[in-house]
Amino acid sequence: MDTIYATASARGKAGVAVIRISGPEAVRAAQALSGPLPEPRRMGLRPLKDADGEALDEALVVHFPKGESFTGDHVIELHLHGSPAIVAAVMAALGRLPGLRLAEPGEFTRRALENGRMDLAQVEGLGDLIEAETEAQRRQAMRVFTGGLGAKAEGWRTRLIRAAALIEATIDFADEDVPVDVGPEVLENLQAVMSDLREEITGARVAERIREGFEVAIVGAPNAGKSTLLNALAGREAAITSEIAGTTRDVIEVRMDLHGLPVTVLDTAGLRETEDVVERIGVDRALERARAADLRVLLLAEGDTVDGLEPEPEDIVVQGKADTRQVSGFGISGKTGEGVSELVTRITAILEQRASGVRTATRERHVQAMTRALGAMESAQDEVMNGPDRAELAAEELRTAIRALDSLVGRVDVEHLLDEIFASFCLGK
Repeated sequence: MDTIYATASARGKAGVAVIRISGPEAVRAAQALSGPLPEPRRMGLRPLKDADGEALDEALVVHFPKGESFTGDHVIELHLHGSPAIVAAVMAALGRLPGLRLAEPGEFTRRALENGRMDLAQVEGLGDLIEAETEAQRRQAMRVFTGGLGAKAEGWRTRLIRAAALIEATIDFADEDVPVDVGPEVLENLQAVMSDLREEITGARVAERIREGFEVAIVGAPNAGKSTLLNALAGREAAITSEIAGTTRDVIEVRMDLHGLPVTVLDTAGLRETEDVVERIGVDRALERARAADLRVLLLAEGDTVDGLEPEPEDIVVQGKADTRQVSGFGISGKTGEGVSELVTRITAILEQRASGVRTATRERHVQAMTRALGAMESAQDEVMNGPDRAELAAEELRTAIRALDSLVGRVDVEHLLDEIFASFCLGK
């Protein structure tokens, strides 16, 4: 196995920069720069010198022995002063040592997976944790990164293996009297796992929205104040506002953090019948994005309706331009700020309620694996209920379900996914 190295901290000036070295030659490479290393799992201050003996920096050197490091290999971390020149000099010195090469994106984490330090779901959780921008994203990523999904998958797998063992026993002893009817225990195990999987599959749809961000579309007639409201929510001039109806032709997106939830607010073209070809395209796009959004804010004038869009039960209906007219019900003005805080509160309450249904699975890959397992278990359940003559078919369906759950955490059938997963990681991970 190659020994690899890379910076594990962000580019640019900083108080501290970290270079990570991992592999069988990590200890020798670090000794070439710093001399004697601190004891394993200890850190020590060491002068770093290149091959010519020229001083590079003074660094804190941390030594993680094989089997006790992030990757599972010998790992040395050099905590340098965060000057780009120092980092470049130390990286150049490492590059001149035999047996070392620059790490590829995600290679440290890939080694952790290959060495059994993490399962595939934890790898995906780590990727999400690095990308997290809001508190909800952080909490969700931590659940996966700390092994929550893997622990559940192991529990499901244990139940299915027990069920399969019971069925196999009836096959192996088909010519003898089996003293106990195994059917009820098999069905109990299947029903418990299927119930959990259905909840996880439902919750994964919400988890995906937390990862990617909820979409909230502001819709209404032309000149209803949609762009002014978007600017008020964003706290900046994100959209052009004008008294001329139809100013907004395309969908304008502003990403924001609403009480820890990632939300993209969409300002859409005013909905109306028009002969203007360009405006017609804008209206069609507005309807398409509004229908696909997680929530819609219908900004209306008194007596207005929204052409071409049927409101959903949780959509928020609000009277716009409350600073210029008397309104009945919930009124808002993006210009003065009236009602904006209440609107944010309503949006947050609805999205928080939806987010409360999240479980541990977070990705479409997880949903596909669990759906395959669920389908196989439903077939196994049918075979068990059809009697002992169908035991072999039930056992095969259970083996299919177990393989699907194994793919969930990376035991089988995931090699083709690894390059894609790790390509999104930075060099130091």
